[in-house]
Amino acid sequence: MSSVRDYFKEREKRQSTTKNVDYKEKIRSHKLTFFYRTVLFILLLIVVIALLILQWKNKVFTESIVASSNSVTIVQGANVKNLDGSILLYSKDGASCIDSKGNAVWNRTYEIQTPLISICGQTAAIGDYNGRAIYVVDKYGIKGTVKTNLPIRNFCVSENCVVAAVLDDVDVTRIYVYNANEDTETPIVESRATMDKSGYPVSISLSPNGKIMAVSYLYVDSGNMKSSVAFYNFGEVGKNEADNYVSGYDYAGTILPYVQFMNNDASFGVSDDRIVFFSGAEKPANIASSLLEEEVQSIYYNENYVGLVFINQSGESAYRLDVYNTSGSKIHSQLFDIEYTDIVFNKDQIIIYNDMDCQICNIKGVDKFAGEFEKSTCLVIPTSSVYKYITVTMDSIDTIELK
Repeated sequence: MSSVRDYFKEREKRQSTTKNVDYKEKIRSHKLTFFYRTVLFILLLIVVIALLILQWKNKVFTESIVASSNSVTIVQGANVKNLDGSILLYSKDGASCIDSKGNAVWNRTYEIQTPLISICGQTAAIGDYNGRAIYVVDKYGIKGTVKTNLPIRNFCVSENCVVAAVLDDVDVTRIYVYNANEDTETPIVESRATMDKSGYPVSISLSPNGKIMAVSYLYVDSGNMKSSVAFYNFGEVGKNEADNYVSGYDYAGTILPYVQFMNNDASFGVSDDRIVFFSGAEKPANIASSLLEEEVQSIYYNENYVGLVFINQSGESAYRLDVYNTSGSKIHSQLFDIEYTDIVFNKDQIIIYNDMDCQICNIKGVDKFAGEFEKSTCLVIPTSSVYKYITVTMDSIDTIELK
């Protein structure tokens, strides 16, 4: 009898063990099924989102409508500029700033014969060629005035209100750097240039943080014309260098009349036969150079891209816009026929327009919109939305929406 009882007990144990194993296996199988379903759902969701993004990027708009409008009065003869989303108006008699709703932010008066302007982000400097004052403002208010005792030939401003000015003296050309967060007559950096040593400074640019200054010099070496780009560092690295000079590059047989910072780490220069790119937040280095076979008509840039406009020789269109990235690689060529007054880079968009016509494409060459404004337009400002833009006319500030 005991053996029979032992048999049944042993069988019950085996059945119980089998049931436990089966139960654990079912739980494990259920967990795996749930996991696989979740992964599959996430993958499908990623695919759907990617398709929607791709569809949006390739979407073509056929019309534009005025979503809202605010009345303003733009004085005849005033220049209109984008100041980081606000609107800067300046003329011989003064400057003012209004927001995108048409509300006055600030106003200042001055007297200028030949207005020159430099804009970096939300900061602008306005001066007079051959004058002796530079007025520095930003989108929020008036910052300061730089006063010089020598005639101004050129100047530039950084976003944090550092101003570099080229001043004409009797035997030399002076380059002074000022902190223009308040009224000042005293430079924080002084340097001089002569034709027989450094050459004449034909172009000047400051990094947005005001730390690095690029100067393009033109001089004659043994009867041959030569350009040189020099970089000066006003930070800790440059303090240990003579005259804050940290790097420089020579270009024989060419004139390089334009040098410009794109951001704190990238800058470029354009000559009559090439475009050159520099990289480095402390000691900029020449990282790329491309020869140009045609004459550059216009130069446009933002923190990510540089665009050179050429007359299109093929006859397929009137103009060609070659686009380069900060590494110096040409990433796109855009053909267009608009007699443009401005070209704006915004994210991956290129906006080409004049007072009545507008063409928008992306950096890959997909045409997004081509049409006409309802009213004569003097300025287009991109917004955070890729299908909404602020347009400024002589009597209104409009928000237009692409459909």
